[in-house]
Amino acid sequence: MKTAFAIGCHPDDIEFMMAGTLLRLKGVGYEIHVMNVANGCMGTNTKGREEIVAIRREEALASAALAGAVHHESLCNDLEVFYSHDLLTRLASIVREVRPEIILTHGPYDYMEDHVNTGRLAVTAAFCRGMTNYPCNPPRPAIDGSVTVYHAMPHGMKDMLNRPVTPELFVDVTAEMPMKRRMLECHRSQKEWLDVSQGMDAYVSEMERRMKIFGELSGRFDYAEGWIRHNAAGFCREDDNPLALTEK
Repeated sequence: MKTAFAIGCHPDDIEFMMAGTLLRLKGVGYEIHVMNVANGCMGTNTKGREEIVAIRREEALASAALAGAVHHESLCNDLEVFYSHDLLTRLASIVREVRPEIILTHGPYDYMEDHVNTGRLAVTAAFCRGMTNYPCNPPRPAIDGSVTVYHAMPHGMKDMLNRPVTPELFVDVTAEMPMKRRMLECHRSQKEWLDVSQGMDAYVSEMERRMKIFGELSGRFDYAEGWIRHNAAGFCREDDNPLALTEK
């Protein structure tokens, strides 16, 4: 079976930015996988670390179950998502296990360093998928086949230097919005935190507002997710664009 792998940074990033597209891919026959590289341990000012990590893991599991996605465990704490050999060996092993034809992840232009580093790790883990001498942890053999990598849009469609970021393609997620909303609502611990930390009052409404903006930018859809395709060299053929299949 074809597989698609959404590699987000924190629990709820996939739901905000990628879940609609992931659901569309499931609808055209892909097995879908999800992973939050960081465990969300900083997403509170009222709970202890172990408590919030357990809560956010359960929220992520509930969201994955709603989508019918295979859930993969986090690799590190928040603010410990560095472009390091240790994290890369572990993520590369999971990529080889999943064998994705599509990877959805953050972009190198994101406003948050944890997001940028997650995207960099995902890209390199995909790039070295077929390198027999790369030491994965745990060890797994190199895999054949192409993978197309797509980068999601950052919050506010601006990079860390406040410059605009414009999608190059859009995926219609209008029909997926009810499920995308339910998946995001699983992350109940983040409602108050996002309001306090980022001024994101009513985080589900904020997600819907963003998807509405992307739909308007597409010129075709009521709600959409925006994407930029990674350079194909070393990953897939230049004309590979499997997200186009979601529109058929």
